[in-house]
Amino acid sequence: MIEDTAEKIRSMEIRGAGLIARAAAAALRDFVLTLDVSSLDEFDSALKKAADTLLRTRPTAVSLSNAVRMVARYRSEDLESARREVVANAERFIESSLKAVERIGEIGSRRVRDGDVILTHCNSSAALAVIERAHRDGKRIEVIATESRPRYQGHLTIKRLDEVGIPTELIVDSAVRSVIEDVDLVVVGADVVTANGSLVNKIGTSQIALCAHEARKPFMAAAETYKFSPDTLMGELVEIEERGPEEVLDDYMRYKHLRVRNPAFDVTPHQYIDVICTEVGAIPPEMSYIIIKEWLGWEIRA
Repeated sequence: MIEDTAEKIRSMEIRGAGLIARAAAAALRDFVLTLDVSSLDEFDSALKKAADTLLRTRPTAVSLSNAVRMVARYRSEDLESARREVVANAERFIESSLKAVERIGEIGSRRVRDGDVILTHCNSSAALAVIERAHRDGKRIEVIATESRPRYQGHLTIKRLDEVGIPTELIVDSAVRSVIEDVDLVVVGADVVTANGSLVNKIGTSQIALCAHEARKPFMAAAETYKFSPDTLMGELVEIEERGPEEVLDDYMRYKHLRVRNPAFDVTPHQYIDVICTEVGAIPPEMSYIIIKEWLGWEIRA
């Protein structure tokens, strides 16, 4: 179960920060339920090995590392109590994650006005929650969605928006500057929010934020609190995942003097972000420290 889930996360069969986190939590839950050990030490060793396997799959995704740490943390001093505690941690995390997305949609949609054209990038359940809630509330909105190359996550976004009946326009990533004047609001998700409020998200996000800033268009990030990074509070840098060149150019080996770069994420400075909508409220990026300290707590760094 652990190896299967890890491979699905690594290959992006399971994609999206929230889905990755919930999948990892469920995998750890199922793993400990069937784990056949006779001592707490064996349980602890096996759990750590399983957690490490999951953590190695997507190095940038703080949602994954936070989920794994939250689930695997236990205080029980006997085997069966520890097993029950990890299972309860996993189920609590999954439930709270799903509720967080719903709450973000409720909070973020209040900043959407009737008649708005919304630009979104990649495929984010939190960003979609904001857009869909505004639609359900009767606001007449339209969406411009990027393809989000090279994995084309934007195709998942337009499929979902079409299913719920929201008029949508699909554009290539490089067309953002050409359409930004038609946009009233940018809404994106998040893979990581750092201690200073900067955003690590799908590659191309920072360019969109720059265009929005130049055009004076509001830029909203939708992020569950478990996407905030406690490690950045201690000065650690977020590792930007580099994926394989075959995602960009399938026959790259035919070229003798070519190097293909495929960073999966980029960093948007907090100065370009107007608001971060979380399940505990809409905050300016400068308040990210408070989320890390008050809502995640210091223990998650251990």
